[in-house]
Amino acid sequence: MRRTLWVTLIAVVLPAITATAAYAITGTWVEDNEHPFVGLADLYDANGEFVWRCSGSLISPAVFLTAGRCADTAEGTATARVWFQQDGGANYNPITQFDPVSGHPSTCAEDTLGTLCATSDELYNYGFANFAGFPNTRNAGLVILDQPINMSEYGELAEAGLLSGLEIARGRKDTIFTVSGFGLTGCTQEHSAVPHISYRRRLMAQSTLVNLRSANTDSCNLQTQRNGDGRGGTCSGDSGGPVSLGGTNSNLIVGVTSFGMDLLCRGTDFAYRIHRAEVLDWINSY
Repeated sequence: MRRTLWVTLIAVVLPAITATAAYAITGTWVEDNEHPFVGLADLYDANGEFVWRCSGSLISPAVFLTAGRCADTAEGTATARVWFQQDGGANYNPITQFDPVSGHPSTCAEDTLGTLCATSDELYNYGFANFAGFPNTRNAGLVILDQPINMSEYGELAEAGLLSGLEIARGRKDTIFTVSGFGLTGCTQEHSAVPHISYRRRLMAQSTLVNLRSANTDSCNLQTQRNGDGRGGTCSGDSGGPVSLGGTNSNLIVGVTSFGMDLLCRGTDFAYRIHRAEVLDWINSY
């Protein structure tokens, strides 16, 4: 089967766009003030050069859950910095390539280190190897923070097998998930004169379940639908962000945003399921 995957990370610094469009990540969204534990992560190589940006969830004061692709040390990532402000990169200036409010993408703003921002030189992934072994991509990763961040709440890992009953159940379209991240809000063709839209804010949207058992999921991935009926989805830069079971107040993480089948971020989304015993054992070992 021929597959065209868009990997949901951003490997270039994109210009900020000022807009008031009602569309988000190809769907309907709201600013996410419900999940303070969802952070904007920038990854760097051994020389401190920016590699790409992702999203993720703080599941304890020092453990940040993201995608394996984001923490892929074999591809050159060596260190990270994570911001937890809702507008972590919203004031990014494309000319100076710097956000003077948060410090994104190169530093933590004054007085935020250890409270709203942290560094890391300890990255791990669950054996991710550029989507080898598809559909079991092993696309889970961890960033261990140098400065623990104390929060009123953290992302909660769903218990093993939580969604198993939905693999063959009827009424799956009524199962709601909430996605959150700092990724693109609009994606254009590679050679288009119209730039990508990137707010660099933490946004969230609701999606519905498509299936858990297909050639693309095979009980390893979670497929959700984003288009129509007030729903939204994910795009580049949302990779590693949480997919939580339930409405916008939920912090019960069942997967991390992983990939899509459309380069313009339309249609369905796929998350790597972390609520499986072997994945949870790996996460909890840190």
